[in-house]
Amino acid sequence: MRLAVLGLVVLAGCGVTPPPESGAAFTPAYEGVETALLDGDLVSFRVAMRGARDNADVERYAACAAAQYALIRGYGFARHVRTLVDVSAGIWHGDAVYTVSPALPRGSRTIDAEVTVADCALNGIPTV
Repeated sequence: MRLAVLGLVVLAGCGVTPPPESGAAFTPAYEGVETALLDGDLVSFRVAMRGARDNADVERYAACAAAQYALIRGYGFARHVRTLVDVSAGIWHGDAVYTVSPALPRGSRTIDAEVTVADCALNGIPTV
């Protein structure tokens, strides 16, 4: 009986997100994007920011840059290939690679450029 109760208590905690710490406001500083065409539709995005909470914040910044880049090139979609994140002296660096294309590419890590750029604007994340 005691194990069953313990199991329920452990399961009850799954999926519960703790409230943010008081006074821990998310105030990132986006420090720029460097874009480089690697080959054909393969593009590199190097981003830098301060105040990221984790790798996901850096990855979102790079996705915003990739989505805007796709729109600038007249494409509607991008597919994430990889993102490497590093932190040095309080600056988070992301090195992301995306393919851009006019049609929805194959794969599970695709983004609709227009939808992503609109979401980035709503969340205050700059694009290219």
